Amino acid sequence: MSALGSKLRRLEGGKVAFKCPGCNQVHHVTVDGSRGWTFNGDGDNPTFSPSVLVNGTVPISDEQHARIMAGEKITPAPLVCHSFVTDGRIQFLNDCTHALAGQNVELPDWGGKT
Repeated sequence: MSALGSKLRRLEGGKVAFKCPGCNQVHHVTVDGSRGWTFNGDGDNPTFSPSVLVNGTVPISDEQHARIMAGEKITPAPLVCHSFVTDGRIQFLNDCTHALAGQNVELPDWGGKT
């Protein structure tokens, strides 16, 4: 993984990654032309098209992990993070399951060690 400007990291396989302030996870987008996304090449003010849709589950907490280890069944909460990344800003769409749904915020700098 190598830096690509202040907001992205370049990954193997023609992908770039960014930190998502909505679900507090790292999302990656394939930008080598093989998956349909376009990328403006700017690691400080990136634009991806079309939208980025991530479906999954919310990571379990330490407390939930302890309950699982004690034999309790835990059903992870669904996660939807759907956004447009344009000129270094994220427009979170209303189908997001996190608190930033419907908001437009600055894409955070990567910062720290990679």
